[in-house]
Amino acid sequence: MNKENITEKYFKEDTPDHEIDTSDIPEMDEDFWKDATVRWPGNKKSISIRLDADVLEFFKKQGKGYQSRINAVLRSYMEHQKSA
Repeated sequence: MNKENITEKYFKEDTPDHEIDTSDIPEMDEDFWKDATVRWPGNKKSISIRLDADVLEFFKKQGKGYQSRINAVLRSYMEHQKSA
């Protein structure tokens, strides 16, 4: 099975915004947000962790907030394991 990146298949980085087809995406009006709540999982704890250099570089290349993204990936994994 060919595992190509869907983003690369359907969207090129240099595509102008006006050429992107968003017709299948519903509008997010006020009703969409009326019941929204901010979820904050609580305080974070500072630790020291050893990561493979390429893993750390991957997240750092995505810019500011890379530690929060690493945390989000770990949280997603944790929640999946809990539900399994």
